[in-house]
Amino acid sequence: EKGETKELVTKQVTKAFEGISAEDAKGVVIAYEPIWAIGTGRTATADVADETCGDIRKVIEDLYGKDVSEVIRIQYGGSVKTSNIEELLSKPNIDGALIGGASLIPEDFVFMVKAGVRK
Repeated sequence: EKGETKELVTKQVTKAFEGISAEDAKGVVIAYEPIWAIGTGRTATADVADETCGDIRKVIEDLYGKDVSEVIRIQYGGSVKTSNIEELLSKPNIDGALIGGASLIPEDFVFMVKAGVRK
């Protein structure tokens, strides 16, 4: 919310991958959830989530090259629910979703799993 997301995410991802080989990095799944979304019921717009996941992908590309950045999975979390999962998953930099409280409703969870399979 302060406009510091890209800078903060860049620092976090760079630090997290210190000492990780390119081959090992290919098997990593990155989970991104805005700090302001944790436990609040608020979610980023699909475009904002995609932009930040794209920023993360760019850091991976800078560290390891395009071949690694294209295979690494980046998931978005932050109040993912039936009303927004399809739009979130339609974005090119969002490879999956972290489902929190919505997973406690079986019908909703099944809907979201199916949305992920269609991606």
